Amino acid sequence: MRTLIAFVLAALALAGCASQQTAEYCSARLGGNLNSAMKEATERLSGGCEYQFDGYFQQLLAIAEANPDRRNRMHFSDFLLQANDTGVISRRQAQSLYNRYFGIKFVSLQGDYNTCSQTCPQRARVLSDMQAELHDKELGLLRASADQQSFYRADNLLKETELVLEATCTACEAGASR
Repeated sequence: MRTLIAFVLAALALAGCASQQTAEYCSARLGGNLNSAMKEATERLSGGCEYQFDGYFQQLLAIAEANPDRRNRMHFSDFLLQANDTGVISRRQAQSLYNRYFGIKFVSLQGDYNTCSQTCPQRARVLSDMQAELHDKELGLLRASADQQSFYRADNLLKETELVLEATCTACEAGASR
């Protein structure tokens, strides 16, 4: 009986060490250039650190920002596809993240719903969400990928959307008051 208790205590102690080692391994900062950091993140994500995906993604963006390159968009696309392939994130999450940071169109204004009844009542929140997304596009397109043209197209798209939304909501309000 003592042997069994000693064995169980030893196993629990080893498990505690393993989980501590895993926590330290998962929380360690990614280093090196973008390619090596992405490889390291991919290894960690497939090695039990899936819960750190968001943190790794932000670290990778910071590394890319420190070393802007037009190819970074493709590197992030590959990284997100790999994270999807290994089951860390869904295909929809991968697409949404890529488009939020590296696409011109806004993911915060998608859907097939009626503008008058669904968007206009929450117009301020929708525009605020789009402004926050533009900030993410600035990081992904401009600072990480050095793609000024695409960022300015996204910025222009936001301004056009604001104008169209304002005119549409004004027309909806006028139609509702009749």
